[in-house]
Formats: sequence, structure tokens, C-alpha cells
Amino acid sequence: MITKEIVVNGTKFRLTITDQIASQVNNLKSLYNTAYEDPESFDQVSAEISSTINEIASSVEPQASDSDLDGLIQEIIKVVDDKAAEVEKELQNKNTKPEKKPAKIASKKVKSRK
Repeated sequence: MITKEIVVNGTKFRLTITDQIASQVNNLKSLYNTAYEDPESFDQVSAEISSTINEIASSVEPQASDSDLDGLIQEIIKVVDDKAAEVEKELQNKNTKPEKKPAKIASKKVKSRK
């Protein structure tokens, strides 16, 4: 979980990014794409878009006014996208680093007594 401060129209909002918020943002982006690619489906997905926006907006403090909602959602999408890109970059760096072999420990040979 990461807490971010977002400023929209001069108002500071606090957002805690959880897996659920990231999932809702990705769902919202998918709904936007569906509505964009098939304008006839907009009526079908608009209620779901509205519901998802309200769920995401309810996770910020203080509560956003209607006039701040569009800008707030845009900023939240940017934050979630930036975090996803950061995680992806870390994973790529982790996978491209050569694996280090464990150091060999020199051991003394001990002669057995007979």
C-alpha cells in the first residue's frame, strides 16, 4: 500500500493505493476503451463507468466534489499507471541482472588419523 497526495483544483486529496484500487482503475480504463471503440455500447457501460468512478473516488480523503471528480480520476489513473510502470521496470531489472554464484568457501583438508 502506498499513500499519495494529489492536488486537484487547489484541493489536496490523500489516496491509499491498494490492489483493489489498482484493479478498479484498470477496470475503468477497460470500460473507457470499450465505450470509445464501440460508441453504441456507451449506454450499456455508462452505469458501470459511473459506479467504478464513485468507488474509486470514495477511497480518497477528503470527499471530492463533483467539480473535482474528473481531474481527480485522471490523476489517480496517472498514479496507478506510474506505479505499475515502476513495478514492471523493477521486475525487468531483476530478471536481467546476472545471477551471482555463491562464493566458494575455502576449507582445510584434515588428515584422518589412523
